[in-house]
Amino acid sequence: MTALSQTALLVELEPVVERNLDRHLSLAKEWFPHEYVPWSEGRTFDGPLGGQPWSDADSTLPEVARTALVVNLLTEDNLPSYHHEIATLFGRDGAWGTWVHRWTAEEGRHGTAIRDYLTVTRAVDPVALERARMVHMSAGYVNAHDDEVLHSLAYVSFQELATRISHRNTGRATGDPVCEALLARVAADENLHMVFYRNLLAAAFELAPSQAMRAVADVVADFQMPGNGIEGFARKSVAIALAGIYDLRQHRDEVLMPVLRQWDVWNVTGLDGDGEAARDQLARQLDDLERAAARFEDKRDARRARLTAAG
Repeated sequence: MTALSQTALLVELEPVVERNLDRHLSLAKEWFPHEYVPWSEGRTFDGPLGGQPWSDADSTLPEVARTALVVNLLTEDNLPSYHHEIATLFGRDGAWGTWVHRWTAEEGRHGTAIRDYLTVTRAVDPVALERARMVHMSAGYVNAHDDEVLHSLAYVSFQELATRISHRNTGRATGDPVCEALLARVAADENLHMVFYRNLLAAAFELAPSQAMRAVADVVADFQMPGNGIEGFARKSVAIALAGIYDLRQHRDEVLMPVLRQWDVWNVTGLDGDGEAARDQLARQLDDLERAAARFEDKRDARRARLTAAG
């Protein structure tokens, strides 16, 4: 079977985009960031208005929860770059363009709401947060598969679900019902976004099964969260994983496996030689992730035991 060009894929998938856009709009719930922020807790900061400077004692949240909140927020902050990437790939016209702008508008609420919460509750140092935002956004974001429609759809199918899980678990880790409610609301948006992209790639498996399988295998092999460019991301990711907010086990069992089951990848027919090779590669990658997740869990358990014994 001759591989479909990127333009042909966009054209063939546009009716699927239109149907799923209608579905999304029928399910998406209007919400307002200001309703999730405890404004009465706010106090003026130092600076031109002469308020009180931030102090570490101001925050009541666990340190790892603050780390996760900052990573999640800085990830959301790069929205202009994400919009540029998907608008360039998918286009600004027709159903694709309508989706690009709708997705961007919905995602824009997330950064607004989380930043307002962090600032009003004095959960993190606002000066350090703003400096980190400037550094991260100045670097921008480049999609590793910026010229590949199916690779990009595979990536965001996994990434949106990963982000949903990260937000939900971060909310729980804060121990603050207000923050948990806010991040649950954000996570609900991310889940709808995941379903949209997942459905598009499901259609692609029927349209071009070998190309879709190759895209999935490639993305699973080099998957990185969009915030990987954040300064100190590796160190922060380890702390987040040690706390069980997002780790390899969750990545494999709660992100990759459910989406792969939805696509029924092990029973896809009509694959050419490269499609079959991609499926074999995918199976090996999942086995490797299982072993890596088990090793990490063993090390984490041993670390916790040492800390318990020492405490």
